[in-house]
Amino acid sequence: MSPPIRIALIGMGKIAHDQHLPAIANDPAFELVATVSRHGGTLDALPFFDSIEALAASDVVVDAVALCTPPQVRRALAASAIDRGWHVFLEKPPAATLAEATALRTRAAAQGVSLFASWHSRHAAGVEPARAWLAERTLRDATITWAEDVRHWHPGQDWIFEPGGFGVFDPAINALSIATRIFPHPLFVESAEIEIPANRAAAIAANVLFRDEFGCAIDARFDFLQTGHQRWDIAARTDRGTMTLAEGGGTLAFDGATAAAQDDELATEYPALYRRFAELVRDGASEVDLTPLQLVADIHLKARIRIVDPFDW
Repeated sequence: MSPPIRIALIGMGKIAHDQHLPAIANDPAFELVATVSRHGGTLDALPFFDSIEALAASDVVVDAVALCTPPQVRRALAASAIDRGWHVFLEKPPAATLAEATALRTRAAAQGVSLFASWHSRHAAGVEPARAWLAERTLRDATITWAEDVRHWHPGQDWIFEPGGFGVFDPAINALSIATRIFPHPLFVESAEIEIPANRAAAIAANVLFRDEFGCAIDARFDFLQTGHQRWDIAARTDRGTMTLAEGGGTLAFDGATAAAQDDELATEYPALYRRFAELVRDGASEVDLTPLQLVADIHLKARIRIVDPFDW
């Protein structure tokens, strides 16, 4: 049996505490050896550092790092880790720009370390069954509705509305990671409208029309101001029935009949991500699919911008 991968967790925000820590703790392929954050303190007596440089200068032996920081600073941290020979797990989105993510992929290949651009929503229970079902049918059209309350999911996190913070595309890229997995043909941005608050730099809502290479329309609505019921749904109409993938991919229905469901999709998604990362490290491989990030970039290239009311917490 191989010894565990000694991993450090960099960026100790909500997603690190809610998802990464439990996934690492329950996976025997990993041993958490340190945490790194500009804020906070030690966790269960583990070594704690305020920078990746301080970690590297210590006597803590590290094989890999998981980066859970905001995307604006991720490229520099990942490059530093790669140059030290550490394998790197990237939270989504993998970087602030497509060029940054591409450069990291090239750098990791040159250094011979594993780089994993993770897309947790692809590991929801309904995604692979949806992909298999659609592969045997002809798509007619589809809708994507990703509407959640930023005040609930990102309370006070101003970085998300700063340049490189993605705004509503931080959750919307989850929808795009599913869409680019389940739909049989590549998607192209035909038109888009992005709504940006007058006092912010990133979108709070967007409407996007995609078409695949056969002209099928996929209408998307992304909204960060949803109150009440939160929606993370993809619905598709085909030549042989309809499919609804709801709850971020956790619930799947064909022609209205439930085919797959789970109570908490994130409870299985992050353990699956870490299993995959362990496989990549063991095999000396990388997995860096940048298609969802490319679509976000394409949306911004083709969108009309509409300035809307200021947003405050």
